Amino acid sequence: MLRVYKAAVQQTLDILFLHEGREFLTSTDAVSRDSADRTIIAWDFQSAAKISNQIFHERYTCPSLTLHSKESMFVAQTNGNYMALFSAQRPYRINKKKRYEGHKVEGFAVGCEFSPDGTLLVTGSSDGKVFFYNYHTARIIRTLSAHKEACVSAIFHPVLPSLLATCDWAGEIKIWQ
Repeated sequence: MLRVYKAAVQQTLDILFLHEGREFLTSTDAVSRDSADRTIIAWDFQSAAKISNQIFHERYTCPSLTLHSKESMFVAQTNGNYMALFSAQRPYRINKKKRYEGHKVEGFAVGCEFSPDGTLLVTGSSDGKVFFYNYHTARIIRTLSAHKEACVSAIFHPVLPSLLATCDWAGEIKIWQ
């Protein structure tokens, strides 16, 4: 073990290293009725110091974080049934004009991911569907009825970008082209 980072929160849901690895983000379930001041925390990798805990101000936890493949941006999947877009550079500002809505999370740890070329954002949904969003417009461009159970992950193959893997809450994994 090299370092220990202590957030003083209940549960860490996801970890995302930012470009070059000098900083990383964690998402937690530390949301109260009146505050969301530790939902996403930015850390300095070298010193283990918290850089910011005031990134996301809504009362939703974020079970999944994903970094854009080409731009200095990241998306947080929220339990508010939308994905929020943020700058991946300090001070990690949210893009208030762009939200990716239409899928359902409903308490599941639903993941999301950008396509290798950065033009698409894909996510599962609690109703078993997979949603494909245009990254630039935030519009749904396609839905896929993938599973009978909640689809908790959808990821692109790293070498063959026309392949997509999905999995559901019951453990079924499917590969799509």
